[in-house]
Amino acid sequence: MSQQQTNNVSIDDIPIDIDNTQSSEVNLTDIPDEIESITRGLAGEHPPTNPLVVLKAARWWYIHGKGGTDPAFQWAIEWARHLATDTPSDVERFDEFLEYLVSIGFADEKEALR
Repeated sequence: MSQQQTNNVSIDDIPIDIDNTQSSEVNLTDIPDEIESITRGLAGEHPPTNPLVVLKAARWWYIHGKGGTDPAFQWAIEWARHLATDTPSDVERFDEFLEYLVSIGFADEKEALR
């Protein structure tokens, strides 16, 4: 009996592409719909209020983005911290997050994300 080897694994319904982990380039077309939706929500006027949803997006960005230095990961963690502790969030980190989303094609300008 032969074994098939797969490069995709998951602990939930969001696939993890092992061959494409912690790359410096994130292609908008490779982002799962649910992660794109959560990420857009994090940039919007009414971001998600469930920290588990936010951490799901953080996990994806950590794995498929730039690891711990990925701006989308950093903002998701910052927003989850804000939700958990009710402390103000870092505005500079939010601006970096919006700039990052523009750079990978989520919008043409930061204002369009809000």
